[in-house]
Amino acid sequence: MILQALYQLAETEHLMEDPDFEWKPLAWLITVGDDGSLLGVHGTHTIPSSEEGKKKPRPRPANFLVPREPGRTSGDRAFFLFDKAEYALGRDPETDPGKRREPEKLATRFALFRQRAEECLAATGDEGVRAVCRFLDRLGRGEIAISLPEGCAGNDLFGFVYAPDVDQLVTSRPKVREHWRSLRALPAEGSDELQLCLVSGRLAPRAGTVPLIKNVPGGSTSGVALVSFNSNAFESYGWAGNDNAHISREAAEACSTALNRLLHPAFPDPTQPGQTLPSRNLRLSADTAVCFWAPTAGDDFASQIIALLEANPESVRELYRSLWTGKEIDLEDPAAFYALTLSGSQGRLILRDWLETHVRDVATHLAEHFRDLAIVRNTPPPKGRPLAPALAFRVLLRSLAIRGDDKSVPAALAGQLVNAALTGIAYPISILQRALERARAEIGRSEWADLERRDARAALIKAVLNRRRRFHQATAPYPEVTEAMDPNNAQPGYLLGRLMALLERTQQLALGGDVNASVVDRFFSAASATPRVVFIRLLKNFRHHVRKAKDDPRVAGGAVLVERQVDRIVHDLGDRAENFPSSLSLEEQGLFILGYHHQRHELFLDKEERTRRRREQETLTEETLAETTGAEPQN
Repeated sequence: MILQALYQLAETEHLMEDPDFEWKPLAWLITVGDDGSLLGVHGTHTIPSSEEGKKKPRPRPANFLVPREPGRTSGDRAFFLFDKAEYALGRDPETDPGKRREPEKLATRFALFRQRAEECLAATGDEGVRAVCRFLDRLGRGEIAISLPEGCAGNDLFGFVYAPDVDQLVTSRPKVREHWRSLRALPAEGSDELQLCLVSGRLAPRAGTVPLIKNVPGGSTSGVALVSFNSNAFESYGWAGNDNAHISREAAEACSTALNRLLHPAFPDPTQPGQTLPSRNLRLSADTAVCFWAPTAGDDFASQIIALLEANPESVRELYRSLWTGKEIDLEDPAAFYALTLSGSQGRLILRDWLETHVRDVATHLAEHFRDLAIVRNTPPPKGRPLAPALAFRVLLRSLAIRGDDKSVPAALAGQLVNAALTGIAYPISILQRALERARAEIGRSEWADLERRDARAALIKAVLNRRRRFHQATAPYPEVTEAMDPNNAQPGYLLGRLMALLERTQQLALGGDVNASVVDRFFSAASATPRVVFIRLLKNFRHHVRKAKDDPRVAGGAVLVERQVDRIVHDLGDRAENFPSSLSLEEQGLFILGYHHQRHELFLDKEERTRRRREQETLTEETLAETTGAEPQN
């Protein structure tokens, strides 16, 4: 079904309008005259719209329609009138002497490229090809000196332009195009027998090889295989190679082109030259990405998915912006929706997850996802702009990594998080475990990025706990976790987290900045797992800190308010620290983090905001009571 959906995408977006040609980035164009003279080497790099406004934009080479060539796997093989410098010019861009190709190797590759050009000239007699052959001949004899452009990379592709054509590739000349089509029409060796294609459902010769997929995170820059049978372990019933799963060349190329389009940051629009198709992938980690797409009917929604998950208000229309607040939108779109999560490893494409559903269901589940993640933020707004309306997906994943390192995020975990967001299933418990682990490891750090990850971890913990409660309400021992502090939540873990934040605040009031290591730095990890032993000691120090803070008229009022809250929490927990729980379950440890997060936010609210929150809480309590008893809520 995956290949069939990709095949349908290729048809929908007209990616195979000319199946013998494909779009490829040519970084450099070599202009040649009638006599084979070199008239110039020009770069095609431009800054795409997606890079505009960035501090360090990355110019990218322009895309051109060139002959569709199968990827190189092993051995030397030249492309048809376009290629890397090693083939097209016999030159190696590598600057490190220890890594440069042997001169004999370069000569062999250059000879292969010249041979293909001469064969084309013999078949077509085209003037443009003749000029290229003369140039290559003079270059080979040393009559022309050519230096590779500054910044030329080893995988940069070179194309040729015949001077009278001005801006048209030699491969685009009519005779050359017809010759290439005749070459492509020849059956591949051993593939002339007609069989039923498992993708298109039509009788056709099987594909010799399936084109490689580029831009796969964790994969080789030359591309990874989508379908391959390169070992006996992958074969059965005496079939060899692609006979194990018959796919026609036309279907193989269409599927590969569609997947390359999904993974490409700015794939050229085949129907509008110079324009690009909208992005359809989201990078989850160093080796994992997820691709989204839908047929034409749901394409508008698919175009907004990435901006939604990345919390980019500039790219999302108001219709979809409501999803960030957890509100379902009025979307009755029955169109199919597909999501493909994949990684690259050792030259192969690894399928992490496959989702086939409908646009309206994804919209509903995304609203649930953002509603479950909604939490008060302790991160201050960055300079000059407000906080994003929601936590970006990449921030959520980085909060589970070691100091935000994408490479430390397990690929399976990233895929599971995407799946839960799009399907509405429970988030995996491993997210809670990982979030608790990283929260303890990074609790004392106070850089802006650390605070942002702390907010993200609290949001993930809240989402995991609330969905577990929703799916296992009969056995869940805790109430629904709210977005902001809930004074009615009497769970021990939640109360202890609030208590830790209050003790931290008391120490700050008493000692100001004269603290080398706060109570949170020293005791947070132990307090969140084995609270009884830790809080007996902390409460003794608390009384000392309160007395000292009360002696300072600048903070005495705040100290009194904090003391009242501490006394109330201690009373709710059993009056004495000896009655505190000796240990906390995994869920209670999550509530501990949330109680700490909520209380820290509450401590630094201004009076007006605190009053507004209290009124909202009272209204919510009245509405809940009315639903339970059938009474009318008070106005």
